Amino acid sequence: MAKKSNTKNNKENTAKIDENDPGTIVCTKCNVPMEPIDVTFKYLKRSFRHKVLRCPKCGQVYVPEDLAKGRMAEVEAALEEK
Repeated sequence: MAKKSNTKNNKENTAKIDENDPGTIVCTKCNVPMEPIDVTFKYLKRSFRHKVLRCPKCGQVYVPEDLAKGRMAEVEAALEEK
């Protein structure tokens, strides 16, 4: 299920599940289906690429909870240990 964005400035949901097609995530701002795209995430002068959903209209990116708590948290912890 689409979750709220964890950004401090955005307190609204950035994505929702399409009621007519439960396999589709929709941008809540533009009400259009989000599309998969490779995104480069940067943190402390390091970067990694991962495929995430992005709104083709406004560019809003949806970061699923498992990515935020998994891969992104691992990279953050590894870099902060250095």
